Amino acid sequence: MNRHLPKSLFGQTLFVLTAGLIVSLIVGSWIYTLDREEAVRAVGGFAAAQRIANSTRLVQEAPREWRERIVAGLSDQSLRVSLSAAPPAITPNDDDLPIARAIKDFLADQLALAPTRQPRVSALPGDAGPGGWHPMMGRGPIMHGMGGFGGFGGFRDLQVAVPLPDGQWLSFVTALPESGSAFSRQFLLSMGIMAIVILAVSIWAVRRVTAPLASLSAAAERLGNDLNAPPMPETGTIETQQASHAFNTMQARLRGLIENRTRMLAAISHDLRTPLTLLRLRAENVGDPQERDKMLASIAEMDSMIGATLQFARDEAAAEPRRRTDLTALIASVVDDLADAGFSVTLEPSQSVIYECQSGALKRALINLLDNAMKYGKQARVAVRSAPQSIEITIDDEGPGIPAEELARVLQPFYRIEGSRSRETGGIGLGLAIAQSIVEAHGGKLTLSNRPTGGLRASVSLPVGLA
Repeated sequence: MNRHLPKSLFGQTLFVLTAGLIVSLIVGSWIYTLDREEAVRAVGGFAAAQRIANSTRLVQEAPREWRERIVAGLSDQSLRVSLSAAPPAITPNDDDLPIARAIKDFLADQLALAPTRQPRVSALPGDAGPGGWHPMMGRGPIMHGMGGFGGFGGFRDLQVAVPLPDGQWLSFVTALPESGSAFSRQFLLSMGIMAIVILAVSIWAVRRVTAPLASLSAAAERLGNDLNAPPMPETGTIETQQASHAFNTMQARLRGLIENRTRMLAAISHDLRTPLTLLRLRAENVGDPQERDKMLASIAEMDSMIGATLQFARDEAAAEPRRRTDLTALIASVVDDLADAGFSVTLEPSQSVIYECQSGALKRALINLLDNAMKYGKQARVAVRSAPQSIEITIDDEGPGIPAEELARVLQPFYRIEGSRSRETGGIGLGLAIAQSIVEAHGGKLTLSNRPTGGLRASVSLPVGLA
């Protein structure tokens, strides 16, 4: 059943409120119907009792020889009246005994009957046959209630026998109709309007409560892509303001940590370059040329590593503004520059692809990937394709590839495969890590894979919706 329920907080909350509204309307309608049935039946019963009392007085006050004609005149389709010398057989029904007792007390009070001459009253379930036939009422129109719906269908027969002063009994039989359909057009219209109003208010309230969560999720997504994204507005309910304030505080602390790390690396770089300069001066005074060249090369490598590490930290903390850029033109300019420098790199014909990005950072990531392909794959081919949800950039080389177990590791900072990534090439293991960091800052993904025909493929997937 859970798989059919809404997955979002808005959907689940609205589902619970709607289900509660439906249940409350059903229960309320049922209670209203019961109460209406009771009220209408009571009013109808006592109206019939009042008519019986009036008819009994009329018969009592008329001469004995007129009673038969009066009884015949009082009897009609809604009230059958008969006169008999012996009391009729009436067995009260236990379920309706309180109603029968109330009508009996009413008649005894209205007719001032002695305790020994009490009327007999019974309210029994009706037994209407086909065509509205009632055994004691004859064939004719009958007021229909709710039909056979549950316990509300059918009629109630009211049977009353009143003793006359001379010993005769005056009998009455009438049908107490039900209240009629409780679900009238006006009732359904009012319930529908009430349900629509409550549902509309519920949707507005749920949306107002859950909207800050969507804003918080969007802010977290922006923070993952841009540490310098603007802070969340601290508005809404107290809980929303507290969550927004906590999020903004966390963002400020993260930004402070990155800035502190950058300043620390800059300080370390400055402090290390002073002794490196002294070492370089001393190495130049070494008499053995070969030993001097090795020492100077090691010092230059250390200085390059320090500079690359500092640049890596600065790039992560940098906040280049995003702007709409033609990716195809950007890649073509990089490819042309490398081709002019004598490298074997080509770009497959591609249509113009407009993308909102940090063009400077993305250009550096592409340069690092192309540099990696040309150093270890001799030549590179670049292709750009636009999909409905993403932009795919692939860079293929003709090199030996990378062992499958090393594909994920080479993306880590300072990690190099010694067999193919020698220090003498100038790399220190930050090129791919920088490219991955830039791609992830755009919400994308960098994937390395070995081509079936040989060589390495670097795939960059940039999401269009999150750019």
